[in-house]
Amino acid sequence: MADLYRVKLEVFEGPLDLLLHLIKKNEVEIVNIPIATITEQYLAYLEMMRELRLDVAGEFLVMAATLTLIKSRMLLPPSEEDEDEEEVDPRAALVQQLLEYQRYREAALELSERPLLRRDVFAREPLDDPEILQSGEPARLQVTAWELLEALRAVLKRAQPEAVHEVVTDRISLRDRVRGLLHALSVARTIEFESLFDDATTRVEIIVTFLALLELMKMGAVRAMQEERHGRIVIEIAVADAAAVSIESIDEYEHAVVAEGGADGRGQ
Repeated sequence: MADLYRVKLEVFEGPLDLLLHLIKKNEVEIVNIPIATITEQYLAYLEMMRELRLDVAGEFLVMAATLTLIKSRMLLPPSEEDEDEEEVDPRAALVQQLLEYQRYREAALELSERPLLRRDVFAREPLDDPEILQSGEPARLQVTAWELLEALRAVLKRAQPEAVHEVVTDRISLRDRVRGLLHALSVARTIEFESLFDDATTRVEIIVTFLALLELMKMGAVRAMQEERHGRIVIEIAVADAAAVSIESIDEYEHAVVAEGGADGRGQ
């Protein structure tokens, strides 16, 4: 793919948020991070973000360097000076950062879920949505952007590789894709994530559709849900009136479509 645009979306949190996601995914304790495994997975996510032309903030790259340094230090045998002193775990500073960030994130999440009645006055929220409790349906889980990125990776693995013989002038508009996705959800109300991408969808179309989904999530117009961890992901409309959602403020990112051509470089 030609590097014609670079996307910056606030839906992705910082590197500590990604690390917590990986720790949860691997079902390990923060205080005992398998640094080699986590580093490998972290770098894979960064590579995926680059493939999507997401604007990878410098803090993600700093964390990548930090993880690599910690990994190398843990592989080195202790020196004679270290043997005379109490050994310090190279992961200690990172573990402290993660624990503090986790406490901050949980506190922020708890506050964000409380409706403000008056200044500094909050009402207790029910543990579950009353409609869900009355229907007897199990409480659902909200899917994070990192989990969506992981689901996208599986979709891209199944996609046909793009031909690279010729670049044509056709463009795929992100704003048009946002508009189309919002319209589809306003009619269907819910759409399974996998159904957004059929077998004929090209890699470029997959990426632009995914970016459109992230834009709608950032605006709060849609949300991604699942009934259980690692279950199927469902995208649902989150506003009463889809027509009231303004998409004009979305930056217009475009990508050249790579056309299939013969060995001589001409389209078939």
